[in-house]
Amino acid sequence: MEKRWIALYVENRVGVLAKVSGLLAGKGYNMTSLTVGTTEDETVSRMTIGVESDDITFEQIKKQFNRMVEVIKVIDLTDMPVHMKEILYVKVKKLDSAGKEEVFRIAQVFSGQVIDIGVDSCIIACMLTDHRNNELISLLRATFKHIEVVRGGSVAIESVSTSCR
Repeated sequence: MEKRWIALYVENRVGVLAKVSGLLAGKGYNMTSLTVGTTEDETVSRMTIGVESDDITFEQIKKQFNRMVEVIKVIDLTDMPVHMKEILYVKVKKLDSAGKEEVFRIAQVFSGQVIDIGVDSCIIACMLTDHRNNELISLLRATFKHIEVVRGGSVAIESVSTSCR
């Protein structure tokens, strides 16, 4: 089982998201990430979907999406050069002054920003790869006892060069 990525261009209509997620759920496929947004054409949305599957299952998923009327285009992002990021918010709670300073240092190392600060809490925002966000979360969990994590799904765009991932 490998992490696989697929992008779908779909008609921007009510119920399309439910059909896509229903197709995956109905076949017993688990999505690990899903993001949806409109494109430069307001009648078209782009979905970025992460799944864990083997080669055969992933081929079946792509074929099933290609058969859906609402799907305009299917792109397998798994082995192509892409720019991919995931948004992450982490609220670190029950901090003293030294703890707040440490949160600022950690955020800086991970190219994140402290976007909110309260009497005893801070919120860090990052837009990194899912792997790098996992590393940040692990460090924060090891350093602080009280954290709250909110993650958005990954978004990706095909590279115009060959030097990315």
